[in-house]
Amino acid sequence: MEDTHQPEKANAPSYVIFTDLDGTLLDPDSYTWKPAGPALALCKRLGVPVILASSKTRAEMEVLRHQIGLSTPFIPENGGAIYFPKPGIAPPPEGALDLQDTWKLSLGTPYWRLVESLKEIREELGLQIRGFSNMSLDEISRLTGLGKSACKLAIMREFDEPILVHENSPHFAAISHAAWRRGLKVVPGGRFCHLQGKNDKGQAVRILISWYKAIVYNVRTIALGDSPNDLEMLRVVDFPVLIRSQSSFVEMQKQIPAARISTHAGPEGWNRAVLDILSGLTE
Repeated sequence: MEDTHQPEKANAPSYVIFTDLDGTLLDPDSYTWKPAGPALALCKRLGVPVILASSKTRAEMEVLRHQIGLSTPFIPENGGAIYFPKPGIAPPPEGALDLQDTWKLSLGTPYWRLVESLKEIREELGLQIRGFSNMSLDEISRLTGLGKSACKLAIMREFDEPILVHENSPHFAAISHAAWRRGLKVVPGGRFCHLQGKNDKGQAVRILISWYKAIVYNVRTIALGDSPNDLEMLRVVDFPVLIRSQSSFVEMQKQIPAARISTHAGPEGWNRAVLDILSGLTE
């Protein structure tokens, strides 16, 4: 399902979709995206770019993009960077590094610094805070449900360290404050919290919205997510969608009151929400 759409400047609105992966476009247990197939096919037919924005690594996302058939830019590791595959529909933003097959716009803190900071925080607080850098492939596989080959892609990190701490932990505030003193932050996700720089998905999405608006006059934006690390992304779009999960959205709804909640979880909910929003374009 290759996305080769190159929009022309026009007055009619052109839509762009930004989406989280785990628990949103992907089933949280099986990691399948297939139930979202009808909506993805509609996006292809209408020329609607689908931008993946996830805590996953570039290596993980490249596999998924190939499976779905996407050639659009994508946002790995909670906004740590934006990758613009070649050939693109327009030059990348200023500051992007020209790699062999893509341009890379770095936004986050280098991974080596995150690993060093986690070690400092662990020693400072006297807590056994475990991150991916401290785990074996067997442990990561057990915690994520991923196979060994997929785990090898998951540890190819550049801007984000998943840590085994829950946001309801009595130590969460102390860990967050220790990270803040180092110019970092701890963001709750699905299975893990994430130690990262001041970057977030919202910052990367704003850059891409500006990039698309330089190509198309009238851009309308949609974002779909299911956890607090999607909050900033959801806040900056026209149509924010919370994909139903076992978690409560009470606090997130307070900050994004315009958000709709999907009727189903995972890719089924993603499929229905996107079809509902885009249905007017097919009439």
